[in-house]
Amino acid sequence: MRALIAGGSGLIGRALTHELMRTGYGVTVLSRHATSIALPSGARALQWDGRTLSGWKDELEGTDAVINLAGESIAGAGLLPQRWTPEKKKRIRASRVDSGRALAGAVSTAERKPAVFIQASAVGYYGPLGAQAVTESRSAGNDFLASVCRDWEASSADVEALGVQRAVARIGLPLSMAGGVLPRLALPLRMFVGGRLGNGRQFCPWIHMADTVGALRFLIENEDAHGIFNISAPEPVTNAEFTRALARALRRPSWLPVPGFAIQAIFGEMATIVLGGERALPQRLQAAGYAFRYPDLGAALQDIISAM
Repeated sequence: MRALIAGGSGLIGRALTHELMRTGYGVTVLSRHATSIALPSGARALQWDGRTLSGWKDELEGTDAVINLAGESIAGAGLLPQRWTPEKKKRIRASRVDSGRALAGAVSTAERKPAVFIQASAVGYYGPLGAQAVTESRSAGNDFLASVCRDWEASSADVEALGVQRAVARIGLPLSMAGGVLPRLALPLRMFVGGRLGNGRQFCPWIHMADTVGALRFLIENEDAHGIFNISAPEPVTNAEFTRALARALRRPSWLPVPGFAIQAIFGEMATIVLGGERALPQRLQAAGYAFRYPDLGAALQDIISAM
């Protein structure tokens, strides 16, 4: 089976490439950094600009699964998240919408179309809803991230009319020390100055990276998997609970809360990522038969930290 991963140089893309190669797939990665990314032996990288079909369109012939993970980082590449300037927000949206449209356009012109198309999205689709349990039937929120997710999901919807099975993966917060949210949260704790963020009552829709790529592979291989799926652990926790569990795994105290007003002052609108949150539940994923390797946060963090 052959897979084409757009955005394969990102945190999830790299992990998914390893998982698919490990289980016998042939993998081609589309990346703006194709000449510099490190891939497992046998995987191929093709350069693309995230907008056009130039240089890679013919790769779809003979491809069984397309996975669209492309999109500029919401929080930026450094340990400290970047503020959302108007230009940054424009890039966040365009990088997702343009790539989805390009992939859908390539599928429409392919003589042999892929069997399945996995469209990435995020649980930010629902907007911050406090302690309300959120399943896939919930409507979209009204904030910036929700609007981006709506457009992101819609960007590749046309492939369904072409007879291609499409699943939308609304991904939570993948836990990995290779990048993403976990190193940002772990650093202050390691320096003995960490604690909950804001009031700590906002929910954290976490998921171990092994289950992130495991769930994506499950959607690829399950011919009945179509529509919306929350890709998050079945036991979401509050930020305060998450912080205490991470502190235990790191053998550090968690005694210094960061006030919400300070986070707002530093990060502006982007603070909604930290102070908001969704109590997302993977209802459809579990109903389809996916079995989580790490449903418990403590075990997930112990596994990640012990592997460092």
